[in-house]
Amino acid sequence: MKRALFLSGIATGVIALAACNPPQTGEPAGAPPPATAITPTAAADIPEAVRAVVLSARPGMVIAEAELKEREGRRYYDVEGTLAGAEIELDLLETPRGWEVVEIQRDLPWTAVPGGVRAAAEGARTGFVPVRIIESVQAGDGAIIYELFADGQPATPALEVRAAGGRIEVLKETWPH
Repeated sequence: MKRALFLSGIATGVIALAACNPPQTGEPAGAPPPATAITPTAAADIPEAVRAVVLSARPGMVIAEAELKEREGRRYYDVEGTLAGAEIELDLLETPRGWEVVEIQRDLPWTAVPGGVRAAAEGARTGFVPVRIIESVQAGDGAIIYELFADGQPATPALEVRAAGGRIEVLKETWPH
């Protein structure tokens, strides 16, 4: 009987300790972004529904290629091509209503980035000069996300700055699209 009470006490203590330290289900701070499954897609193999949305958003765009990206339960098509000779990429999200453009991207030189955005980046990281800048115009609200990449870090922006409605802010979390 004493042994059963003793073992019961140990089990209760273990359960109580586990309740005080629940398992971590989220990503730890500073963890890399969730994995993205990427399927390259030739221009000829882009679904017609995706092609129609792209050409409706940017008539005259010459589509070169695309990638189907799947992450965190979302499906995207990144469609690359040229418009009036300049490279452009449209990112589409699959929604219950069909494919929708969520952002339109192009690369910019650092000198073409608005001064307020450059100042915000400098204020967040003294001396930081990005080696690549992607301007992402958000289709929903017209906000612009500037993705700033550091040397040796080509996959994930080192810093993101949002410009909308006259406000400029350095983002604390990665923009979802």
